[in-house]
Amino acid sequence: MSIEVIRPGLLSTVQDEGRMGFRRYGIHPGGVMDTFAAIAANALVGNSRDAAVLEMTMTGPELRFHENRLISLCGADLTATVDGLSVPLWRPVVLLAGSVLRFGRCRSGLRSYMAIAGGIVVPEIMGSRSTDLKTGFGGFKGRALKVGDRLSVGEASREAQAALHGLIVEAEKNNWRMHAPAWYLSSREWPAYHAEPVIRVMPGKDSAEFNEDSLERFHKERYVISPQSDRMGYRLEGAKLELVQPMDRLSEAVTYGTVQVPADGQPIILMADHQTIGGYPVIAQVARVDLPILAQAKPGERVTFERITYEEAQQLFLEQALEWRLTDQLIRRRLAEMGDHQ
Repeated sequence: MSIEVIRPGLLSTVQDEGRMGFRRYGIHPGGVMDTFAAIAANALVGNSRDAAVLEMTMTGPELRFHENRLISLCGADLTATVDGLSVPLWRPVVLLAGSVLRFGRCRSGLRSYMAIAGGIVVPEIMGSRSTDLKTGFGGFKGRALKVGDRLSVGEASREAQAALHGLIVEAEKNNWRMHAPAWYLSSREWPAYHAEPVIRVMPGKDSAEFNEDSLERFHKERYVISPQSDRMGYRLEGAKLELVQPMDRLSEAVTYGTVQVPADGQPIILMADHQTIGGYPVIAQVARVDLPILAQAKPGERVTFERITYEEAQQLFLEQALEWRLTDQLIRRRLAEMGDHQ
């Protein structure tokens, strides 16, 4: 056991990319809310993209590292420090044995992801290590972290071991508890994280059932994210959306990013822990590339929706996938080179 939980934070859970292939049994995929930040964090420590990470919401934990570890923090800025020194985001960082990682106030975003070289080791259930808070299985004992919990870590990749060695040599030479290289993942590579984001959406299968005024308001006016929002769904407050005539329909399949409109006319965006079927009319579907942006939006913040076509959404996804593939290759090359320079 190498990482001890001194303070758990508001909501800190072990997550990966999710539990795929079980919707027909009523089991949602779950997994990380911001897939980009989690994948980036894993790449920066030489992990595979599906390695388990720690998802921290709004207020991070306090963790003691009993062994030298290579970590990375991506996503929200929760003012992480070691010995009073700021821990940089979006880059690999070595923490020497005995270091205590603390988080403070949330400067930007909502969810931060900590990857550890080797990944967090918890039992794999239905092909995933993600925590399902609703049913209480997966992750670390099916729940959020508590005081006294201890996390195990797997074996680091060769690139990570090279980087870890190089950073430790430099840290010990200068009597530092923490050290990071000068290079990092630039904000030019991130999704468009903003305080009042514009979220791109495709027409939903029931879009034509809403009156023209409602469709225009949905795509032009800003909606506030309600405090009654969580990993299951974001409730929005704003212009009321109305159908041309009442609908009576059976429940149908829904997914992450589906925008439903219940009887009160206030939209709900389904998030990572969404139910697998729903009966409310669907006005839109959030483009996959913008789901990480939405995941970092806080309650009380405003969002605006921009209509795009399915073809445009597919092209955006393909472009992002290609760009990330090249970025991932560069990151892993730099990790390997860090050991050669020492």
